[in-house]
Amino acid sequence: MTLRRATQADAAAVRALSRAAYAKWVPLIGREPKPMTADYDHAVRAHIVDLHEIDGVLEGLIEMIPERDHLLVENLAVRPGGAGRGLGTALMVHAETVARTMGFAEIRLYTNGAFASNIAFYERRGYAVTAREAFPAGGTIVFMRKDLPPINA
Repeated sequence: MTLRRATQADAAAVRALSRAAYAKWVPLIGREPKPMTADYDHAVRAHIVDLHEIDGVLEGLIEMIPERDHLLVENLAVRPGGAGRGLGTALMVHAETVARTMGFAEIRLYTNGAFASNIAFYERRGYAVTAREAFPAGGTIVFMRKDLPPINA
């Protein structure tokens, strides 16, 4: 899988893919999930956003934020219709490699508690639920983490 870092010129495509990928959740929670309303002009400047394209079409992306003691996965998005081909898994493996390369021994993420398939996806990849917190707009945020072995392990 080939990835490239997003540039400012990619912000609109990142926004469009994120909106498309998360649209399926709107009927379930009755509102647009956070990735549908995020400021991607800011994200591509301030965060690590890596893109996977096939023949110039954005198929998937992962947005990561280095924190003090861990790497946070802020957004994982795969083009609708592209699920089930292993791209989400490959993007998460990439994030774990990025985290280890940056010297982090831990990676974290969060998702909506109503997104049971997302929680199961992360749990199958070794992520554990660490907390659940009420979301002001309604619902529950589920926080997850995974300890990472050193690169040389």
